[in-house]
Amino acid sequence: MRRLLCLLFFMLALPASAAGLLESRPSSTLGSINNSADFLPVREAFQLSLVDSTPQSIKLRFVATEGYYLYRHRFQFRAEPADVSLGAAQLPKGEQKHDEYFGDVEVYHGILEVEVPRTDQRAFTLVVTYQGCADKGLCYPPETERLDIEGDTGATSWGWRELALFFLAGVGLTFTPCVLPMLPILSGVVLRGQVGGIRGFYLSLAYVLPMAICFALLGALMGMFGAQLNLQARLQSAWVLVPFATFFALFALAMFGVFELKLPHAISSRLDRIAGRTEGGSLWGAAVLGVVSSLLVSPCVSAPLAGALLYISASGDALGGGLKLFMLGLGMGAPLVLVATGGAAWLPKSGPWLIHVKNAIGVLLLGLAIGLLSRVVPGQITLLLIGLLAGGVGLFMGALEFVYKPPRKRLGQLLGMFLLFYALACWYGAFSGQTDPLNPIGQPRLVTNTEQTQGSSAWQTISTPAELDRVLAQAKASGIPLLLDWYADWCISCKVIEHQVLNDATVMERLKGYRLIRFDITESNAEQRALLDRYKLFGPPALMFFRKDGTEQADVRVIGEISAADFAERVKKANDRI
Repeated sequence: MRRLLCLLFFMLALPASAAGLLESRPSSTLGSINNSADFLPVREAFQLSLVDSTPQSIKLRFVATEGYYLYRHRFQFRAEPADVSLGAAQLPKGEQKHDEYFGDVEVYHGILEVEVPRTDQRAFTLVVTYQGCADKGLCYPPETERLDIEGDTGATSWGWRELALFFLAGVGLTFTPCVLPMLPILSGVVLRGQVGGIRGFYLSLAYVLPMAICFALLGALMGMFGAQLNLQARLQSAWVLVPFATFFALFALAMFGVFELKLPHAISSRLDRIAGRTEGGSLWGAAVLGVVSSLLVSPCVSAPLAGALLYISASGDALGGGLKLFMLGLGMGAPLVLVATGGAAWLPKSGPWLIHVKNAIGVLLLGLAIGLLSRVVPGQITLLLIGLLAGGVGLFMGALEFVYKPPRKRLGQLLGMFLLFYALACWYGAFSGQTDPLNPIGQPRLVTNTEQTQGSSAWQTISTPAELDRVLAQAKASGIPLLLDWYADWCISCKVIEHQVLNDATVMERLKGYRLIRFDITESNAEQRALLDRYKLFGPPALMFFRKDGTEQADVRVIGEISAADFAERVKKANDRI
C-alpha cells in the first residue's frame, strides 16, 4: 500500500508540470527550432494495405493521417513481371485544391479505397507508387511499395505463425490469478469426477471447443466491424485513441487491485443460473458451460482480449480475426484438457507468483495506453508518461526500500533502482524538450560532412550526392557559411518558399555572404533518397544552415513552410553564431 501511495503521489504531482509542457509546444515562430519531429515518416503518414484480392480485382486502402493528403495524379500501379496485365485503376473523385504555382489539382484526405481490375490469375507483385504532402508544408518524394498478390486463392492477413502466437497467448492467459485457481473447480463441474482417460478428454473438448467458437465468432464480427467502419483510419484520431487508452488504463488499475471489474449483476446472475441448471458430466452440459464461460470472462482475461479485438478490428479481416480468436480460445482451454486427461501434476500450483503475473499484465496495459496516446500528444508528454510508468514500477520493486533483502530479491531491487533512474532521465528530458525514450537526455547533434563551397549571392543548383559533398567540402575549406535549400518541382511548398521567402528583401540582405545551394530532388532516385536519410529528412522543403567550419546549425534548420519574417529571424540567429 505504501508503494501504491508513492505512485499515486507521483501521478498527482506531475499534471501541473505536464500542462506546462502542453503550453510550450513548438510554434511556427523562431521558438519552433528544428521541427522535423512535427512530421511523420512517409509510411506512417500514408498507410497502404491490401484489403482484398479476387480473380476480378484488387482492392487497396490508403489511410492518410490527419493533416496529410495524397495527390490523385501521382498514383501509379504496375505489375511485376510486366507481362501480367492490369486494368486502369478506379480512383474516386478527389477534393479540389488550387495552387498559384501548380494550378488545380485533386487530393485525398483521410481514407481512400482504390480498385485495380485484374485480368490475369497468376501470382505477381503489385508495384504501387504514390505521393503526398503535409498540410503544414512538407512534400514527400514519390513512394513505392510492393505487394505480393497471390493466384486464385486471394490474399490473407494471417499465417500459421500468427495463429500459433494467439494460441500461446491463450495458454498464457490461463496462468493468471483470476483463472488458474479456477481450473480444479471448473474441471470438477465439467467432468463430475470423470477425470482421466478418453471420457475426460471428450468432456473437456466439448467444453473448450464451444468456448473457442464463441471467441471466433466475436473475432469475425470485430474483423467485419473494422472493415466496414475503417477503424484503422479512425485509430489515427484522438477521439478514438484517448478513450481506448483510458479503457486500458482502467483495466490496468483493476489488475493492481484498485477495484474489481464485473459484468452487470442482472447479466451475470442470469448466466450463473444457466450454468447452475446445466448437468455436468455430459457432452451437451459441457458444451453449454463452455458457451456461458466465454461470456463470463474474468478481468484478467478481458483486458488482453480487448487488446486482441482492437488489433483485429484494425486489420479488417473477418476470417483471420475469427481464426485468431479461435486459437486464443483453444489455448485458454488447453490446460483444462490437460487436467481432464490426468495431467494436472504437470501444471504449476497457485501461489504468490500469480500476483506478480497480474501486476505484469497491468504494467503492459499501461504501456499499451501510453503507446496509443503517443500518437496524439506531444513527444515530451509521452516521455513524461513513460518516466511515470518506469518510476512506478521501480518503486513497486523496492527501489527506495533501504532495508536488508535476501540475495534473491536484491536483483529485483537493483532493477527497480535502474528504472527509477531512467524515470528521472525521462522527466529531465521531457522538461528539456527531448522526445526519444531511447535517448531521453539527448545531446545537441553536430552534423559532420556538411561542408560548403565558395560564397556567392546566386543560387547554384545541384542534384547528386557527389556534387553536394564537393560543394560542402569547398565551403569548409574556404571558411564560408552556406545555406542548403532542398527543392523539387513537384513540391508546392518549395515554390512558396522560393518566391515568397527567399526573394524577400530582408532575407536577401541577411543572406549576403552565404553560399546559396539548391539541391534538386525532383527525380527522387535511389541516391537522392539515400541522401534524405543521411540528413534525417522526409522530403522537401527543408533549409539547412552551415557554419564556416562546415557544421550544421541544427537548431535553426527549417522543415516545411515558414513565413519570410520568421525565416529572417532564423537567418539573424544563424549569423550571430557563424
